[in-house]
Amino acid sequence: MQLDHIVLNSCDVTKTLDFYTHILGLSAEQVDAYHAGVALFPCIRINNNTIIDVFPPELWAPDDSQTKTIHSNLNHFCLSMTHEEWISLNERLKTSSVAIEEGVVKRNGAKGMGMSIYFRDPDNNLIEARYYPES
Repeated sequence: MQLDHIVLNSCDVTKTLDFYTHILGLSAEQVDAYHAGVALFPCIRINNNTIIDVFPPELWAPDDSQTKTIHSNLNHFCLSMTHEEWISLNERLKTSSVAIEEGVVKRNGAKGMGMSIYFRDPDNNLIEARYYPES
């Protein structure tokens, strides 16, 4: 497995992008599309395989978006794996009675579009598991 992406909730997307691009020297993606309303959020590239998605308040969980002051910054993290590993994980989740909250859904990630499921760990952290179909 590899870390595919993390998702940060941001009160001010512009400030967050500025910090990660100017202070950390990373590159931003989808910024123009985000400002044009075409993309729901911009991304920050860590390396060829890993990105940070920056969620504005309207994409936070319903409870967080109403207060906009008390929230968890980490929305979820994503692990990418082979299709076979993903199938095996689905089987383990089912046999362990771990509920899949969302999915199977097609979503964008560090390597393009992939197939994802979402579930929670015992501490209630949201985890996305995905595979990338062969091109």
